[in-house]
Amino acid sequence: MATERRKWSEAQKLQILEEAQQNGLTETLRKYTLSQSLFHRWRRAYTGEGMDGLRPHYHTVDPEVKRLRQENDRLKKIIAKQALEIDFKDELLKKSP
Repeated sequence: MATERRKWSEAQKLQILEEAQQNGLTETLRKYTLSQSLFHRWRRAYTGEGMDGLRPHYHTVDPEVKRLRQENDRLKKIIAKQALEIDFKDELLKKSP
């Protein structure tokens, strides 16, 4: 049974960090069912970068770059297909008298 991944806002993360400082780490982690590693990652990010550290950092790809890569792959397939056809025709020509 897979559990659904939770998403935490920056404000929620900050609240959990402050609550752990006031009420204790173990109690807070149990309350929110968080792992220690995730909590410490948030705390390191917050102490290093402030609120910016708590924002999600997703890798984004420029849509134009993605489109060009797809077009490039499509053209490579076309060229590969044409090369196979040419090789096949060459073999047929060599075999015919």
